[in-house]
Amino acid sequence: MWNLEHMTRRWILPVATVVANLCAIGCSGTSSDGTPPTKREPSVSTSNSSSYIAHGPEGDARAAYRAMWRDLAAASTTSDAGSPLLDDHATGGALELMKYGLKKAKAEKVVVKGTLHVNPEVVTAAAQQVKLRDCVDGTDWLQYGLDGKLKNDVPGSHFRADATVLRKGSVWKVSYLYMHDAGTC
Repeated sequence: MWNLEHMTRRWILPVATVVANLCAIGCSGTSSDGTPPTKREPSVSTSNSSSYIAHGPEGDARAAYRAMWRDLAAASTTSDAGSPLLDDHATGGALELMKYGLKKAKAEKVVVKGTLHVNPEVVTAAAQQVKLRDCVDGTDWLQYGLDGKLKNDVPGSHFRADATVLRKGSVWKVSYLYMHDAGTC
């Protein structure tokens, strides 16, 4: 299904805030609310789309997808590829992709802080599998050196993400994650 070379190529631009020197999602001195970025906690915000379905496969899959990004945001604050949070909502290629990016960030001595904005839309849905598409907004998810200083002043970006969320028993996990290049949405 996935291979490391393909993952490497697709990880570079869109989620490069996690990967030093591959930064496509940039840095600024303050957030839109004026809070200095070094004081901000990692988070994932979601939009309350009118198409959001709270229950059933669609709602459960969206919840797992959002939780996967929250887990990644938390692990990104220390570039911890061994975070026990990562496999709570991800498996397979999606989990390996996140771990790869975090290992790369750790090796390059960077962490990511701030807010990642997601709002997934259902592409297809069945009882055991839901495919999602999102335009991830990483403009407030900022990359820092270990000294706490912003890594660079590259402006942020949006990127398209496609995900497959599978149900095993009563648990939904993102099994496939494909992140397109920066600026694709």
